[in-house]
Amino acid sequence: MTSVQLRRYEIKPGAMPEFLEAMRPLFAVREQYGFGVAFALVDEDTNEFVWAATHEGDFAAAEAEYYASPERAALPVHPGTFIDEMHICMVRVERL
Repeated sequence: MTSVQLRRYEIKPGAMPEFLEAMRPLFAVREQYGFGVAFALVDEDTNEFVWAATHEGDFAAAEAEYYASPERAALPVHPGTFIDEMHICMVRVERL
């Protein structure tokens, strides 16, 4: 079963271009740990970035391994530098 984590970031004013540039290598590292990206959206009116991470299997264990990874530590710029607030939750896909 696929687990889905919804992530909504409030980006610091004027920092969206730098944030997006920092996210590209982060997504590549997440892929190395079995994560996918269901979607990634920029809301220019609210300066928010909304995306969904997917994983087959134990999401929490894979996320812990990812956060502790040397690849993540080696990222040239951490996207969190550009985030004011993060809202993160596990969700389920509902087929309507």
